[in-house]
Amino acid sequence: MIQRIRHIIFLKEVLIIAITAFGGPQAHFALFLRRLVNKRAYLTEEELIELNALCNILPGPTSTQTITALGYKLGGPNLAYLTLLVWVFPAFILMTSLGVLVSYFHEMNISLDFAKYIQPMAVGFVAYASYLISTKVVKSYLGVGLMFISAILTFQVGSPYIFPIILILSGLVTAFNFKAHPREEKDRFSINWSNFILWASVFIGIALIGHFTKFRQIILFENFYRNGSLIFGGGQVLIPLLYTEFVEFKHFLTSEEFLTGYSAVQAVPGPVFSFCSYLGALSLRDLGLFGEILGSILATAGIFLPGTFFIFFTIRFWAELKKYRPIKASLEGINAASAGMVIAATFVLFDPIEPNLINTLVIVITFILLMFTKVPSPVIIISGLIAGLIF
Repeated sequence: MIQRIRHIIFLKEVLIIAITAFGGPQAHFALFLRRLVNKRAYLTEEELIELNALCNILPGPTSTQTITALGYKLGGPNLAYLTLLVWVFPAFILMTSLGVLVSYFHEMNISLDFAKYIQPMAVGFVAYASYLISTKVVKSYLGVGLMFISAILTFQVGSPYIFPIILILSGLVTAFNFKAHPREEKDRFSINWSNFILWASVFIGIALIGHFTKFRQIILFENFYRNGSLIFGGGQVLIPLLYTEFVEFKHFLTSEEFLTGYSAVQAVPGPVFSFCSYLGALSLRDLGLFGEILGSILATAGIFLPGTFFIFFTIRFWAELKKYRPIKASLEGINAASAGMVIAATFVLFDPIEPNLINTLVIVITFILLMFTKVPSPVIIISGLIAGLIF
């Protein structure tokens, strides 16, 4: 009974984060840190950082994998699936609704200017997260060096495929220092390949079925499942691929519709991958309302399932694997590199923002509120939305 109540409280926290988490995986991490570590102590800061680093190595939506893996650690597969549903559902509903209503947007002259302060606020959240991480996990000159190298490479290269390369190389650098770590008693563990086999079976099977049947619904699911299997990093990484496939190649959407949805998702809390719910709805709109809802479900399932299979496969043996001294030593480098990535994300998110006085003040005020006050994150976000409506 106590365990069930604890799980309900955890799901409530996940829901609160899901409706207040703006700004992509790095900003989401700041909320995970604040509510799930500092407030509820479901795990330590180091454990969350290690979990986030593991998810950065894997393909799929990083923040979704991180919070799903945490649900798995707390309550096994059942709580993990519930965590995934609670985390995705609010954004799914909002972006599906937008997909259904998009044909009326221009007629009704609906503007998204009320969300103009959300992006600079997200930069403030990311800056705060980068400060927390760098002060907590970087404990040596080598770690500082790896952190700055990671930040520079992440910012300069700008490719999602640099993430796993940086993390793996940074881990290898510090792995050679394994003798500095004490030996731990290790249990034998076997790898359960079921979720990896499930991922591969769906990947191959759905591609073959779509190729031979030409069913548009199957092909739509395959498109998103393939993208979800091959993308590292946040939802922004998907944008050029999705634009090429759905606007320029398949012509499911116009350029204007695509950009309208992408603008809207910046004002929607939760995973940025929920943009796919919007694309799926418009991709099957010629089938009516049922087609729009079906398209959204297929796209959402397709984009989130691969990452879920990957994290379920890995999380089962991760706790034992990291007891090996080289693995444990490698975490110092991985954590330092992760800190560098969050620092880089601060500048990446700031880059498209108009560098005017108001946006700069919003970033600074957000950082100060998080750093020196106990104002809840939802209050900060809602205040930004209200300010956008007023001004």
